[in-house]
Amino acid sequence: MGRSDTSSGAPTKRAKASDAVRGEWMRRAAAEYRSAAITHHLTLWLIQLGASPDLIDAGLRIVKDELIHARMSHRAYEVAGGVEPPALVQETLGLTRPPTEPLFLSVARAGVEVFCLGETVAVPLFKVLRDGCSVPVARRALDRVLRDEVRHRDFGWTLLDWMMEQAFAADVRALVDRELPRMFTSLRRSYAPFGDAAQKAIPAGDRVWGLMPAAKYADVLERTVTRDYKPRFEAHGIDAMRAWAASKGTPAT
Repeated sequence: MGRSDTSSGAPTKRAKASDAVRGEWMRRAAAEYRSAAITHHLTLWLIQLGASPDLIDAGLRIVKDELIHARMSHRAYEVAGGVEPPALVQETLGLTRPPTEPLFLSVARAGVEVFCLGETVAVPLFKVLRDGCSVPVARRALDRVLRDEVRHRDFGWTLLDWMMEQAFAADVRALVDRELPRMFTSLRRSYAPFGDAAQKAIPAGDRVWGLMPAAKYADVLERTVTRDYKPRFEAHGIDAMRAWAASKGTPAT
């Protein structure tokens, strides 16, 4: 007899799950723990920087959200037949900064890369993942993540807005201009693979667990560049399209 999903009250027969499903939900649980730790560290920096109390409160709320996401993701992994605890790499559970770099620049770098970029693309990505998901435990996790990711995305842009109102705004703008191509390269490496990996299809049985092909991730990222990154960065005098082209090794148009 298959293990039952009793998280909603009445037991239901576990949907059949592949190794790929278990692997993906384990990866998501670990990623949510990492997000919680990184946000906690960033919030400490905001406290040390004397940032707006509203920003600090928002950061602490996100930490709680990410821990809930981790628990729900691991529950999906268990219902899929997984039996291991979350696979955490402790060395990745935090932020680092050059010892001589001003704290506000480290905050800007982490805020832009983790939230303005990562959490902004996460909103449409999780929407597409959820749209094809019908297994209850997985769907509940994606419902909760998608609801929270909108607020996490907004936190990143609110943080950038706040930094651009401070005396160090010019230095923050220069840092983002300089490092945005590298950040986009890292984002493309995560969400827009090349070659056979980009074209590989996934079985319908995996799709109902909230998985989707790599090529779909790349499509969502491309749309996010023009729909979200371009106008939001332009509001601060930052050319996101130039940075995006540089990350691809092509001239901006």
